Amino acid sequence: QVQLVESGGGLVQAGDSLRLSCAASGRTFSSYVMGWFRQAPGKEREFVASISWRGSSAIYADSMKGRFTISRDNAKNTVYLQMNSLKPEDTAVYYCAAKISYSNVNYTRGYAFWGQGTQVTVSS
Repeated sequence: QVQLVESGGGLVQAGDSLRLSCAASGRTFSSYVMGWFRQAPGKEREFVASISWRGSSAIYADSMKGRFTISRDNAKNTVYLQMNSLKPEDTAVYYCAAKISYSNVNYTRGYAFWGQGTQVTVSS
C-alpha cells in the first residue's frame, strides 16, 4: 500500500513557475513508476509526465515538453513536477500516481495508487 500526498499548488499568473511535490508513504517508493496527471473542470484526466523507478527515464505529454520537468528523490520518497511558463490552460487539479510497470504510462488505468490532488490556477 502506498499513500500519496500532493502539495505546492496555488494561484499564479501566466508565465510564472510552480513546483509540485508528491510525498509517498512506505519503504517501497523506488519500486514504483510515478506519474503526474491533471484534470480540468469538465474534462477527462490527462497524462502530464511519468518517471521510471530510479529516475533515469521520463516521458512527457507533447504539450508539456520543454515546460515541465518531472524528477524524483527516492531517499525522500518524493516525486516533483517543475512547471515553468505556465499558461491559463494549465489550470487543473494535478494528481500524482504510482504503478509497477513502465509501460503505457500515459493511461490512468494501471496506476494502482493516487493522491488527492492539488489545485493549480493560472490567471491571464
